[in-house]
Amino acid sequence: MPANSQQAPVAQNATPPAVPINPPGGAPRSFAELTSKLSPAVVNVSTTQKVPVNRFRGLPPGSPLEELFRRFQEQQGEQGEPVTREANSLGSGFIISADGYIVTNNHVISASDGRNPSPNAPPVESITVTLADRTEYKATVVGRDPLTDMALLKVDAKNLPFVEFAPRDDVRVGDWAIAIGNPFGLGGTVTAGIVSALHRNIGAGQYDRYLQTDASINQGNSGGPLFDLEGKVIGINTAIFSPTGGNVGLGFAVPAEVARPIIQQLRATGTVKRGYLGVGIQPLSADIAAGLGLPKDKGEIVASVEPNGPAARAGIRQGDVITRINGQEVTFDNTLSYVIANTPVGAAIPIELLRDGQRRTISATIAQRPSEAIVQARSGLPTDPEVEATEEKSPAAEATRQSLGITLTPLTEAIRTQQKLPATVRGVVIAGISPGSDAASQGLQRGDVILSINQRPTTTPAEAAAAVDAARKAGRDTVLLLVQRGAGLPLYRGVKLIAATK
Repeated sequence: MPANSQQAPVAQNATPPAVPINPPGGAPRSFAELTSKLSPAVVNVSTTQKVPVNRFRGLPPGSPLEELFRRFQEQQGEQGEPVTREANSLGSGFIISADGYIVTNNHVISASDGRNPSPNAPPVESITVTLADRTEYKATVVGRDPLTDMALLKVDAKNLPFVEFAPRDDVRVGDWAIAIGNPFGLGGTVTAGIVSALHRNIGAGQYDRYLQTDASINQGNSGGPLFDLEGKVIGINTAIFSPTGGNVGLGFAVPAEVARPIIQQLRATGTVKRGYLGVGIQPLSADIAAGLGLPKDKGEIVASVEPNGPAARAGIRQGDVITRINGQEVTFDNTLSYVIANTPVGAAIPIELLRDGQRRTISATIAQRPSEAIVQARSGLPTDPEVEATEEKSPAAEATRQSLGITLTPLTEAIRTQQKLPATVRGVVIAGISPGSDAASQGLQRGDVILSINQRPTTTPAEAAAAVDAARKAGRDTVLLLVQRGAGLPLYRGVKLIAATK
């Protein structure tokens, strides 16, 4: 065959398949069209602030050596004015109205100490919002909610592209999720994945209720939107779980069901009103549940009751286990704090609880949650002083040492003064603790006051020993301790008994 009759080589992918290949299960062939519609409403949020500069470079901030150099400089009259520098940070946000309202995370626009954002700190000095077309606006803060890490900004503009929250709370595990944001300051980055979990509690606060997604979320994505396939906002990307600081497939977003009413309140009044019951609560963990003889993760135990608060007026007591509130079960995913926070102020609601093994139903009227400063002042922070007490050598004290690994002593006025304990506190003091005991692993310390064991008051070592002995005879291997440390709020701890020696 003549050489000129040979056909020119053809690339293997020169022609598309005769029949288009679609992904299985009705998955989209591409997110390109949806991305082109949504991206213009996603913005870059950059901030500027003054942060202190360490004048003693090479020395760890707050270290004894740094303090030594600082004092020497002050003695030499070289203190001078504080040295600061201008620091910048980047995050994401999205426009929710044509007239310039923008949603982002509170930590994106909160002041920093130069290392980490401080959610309760005031906003930064300057906030700049950059649109997808690189148009820049100076933004003002309309309102912030540190408890859910939400913030609402405003720019002076009109006819801006915007997006809406999903109108329904029907997100399912396995649904597609698209994240658009500004990771590492790169801008306009789109990642896709699925919703991998709902109602995730990551220990960030009392209102944890995150969506979990495997769509890549990285530093700088904070405040950006998480979309569904209809282009509706189903979450606000807020946090990642990563041992390295990079994406490992675990990103967390504030769900629209939480964010939507908060943003509405911030837009209307600049503040957020929440329901308030006036109790300190703890999850019914496995150790606490074992001490009560109850199934775990069903309900929350009341560790403290605010005097004259809504719970106290309703008759709720310390040690009650609240299992149902306003028709909703209290679980690890649906916490008491979340339900109460979203209950209208002034509403009278039924509360089901367990007390002394008996089920009761009471009615409580929800009040408005005070400011965080007031709440923290009421709770107080636990102190950690050492107790100077002679270890009790009585048979009762020896019994608790053998059963719990702790040695108890009576609460004297000298100990009360040293520990700064309120006059109303009645209990026995931990004078010694075995390092290998479960009590030690639960965080108990010398100086802690045990108020009750299995909800039986323990004002003497003998009463404590009797409560432990009763638990053994009932066949329990765990006892429930109510513990007070300093002037802080009491907390429950489920402590395993040491196996009896034969």
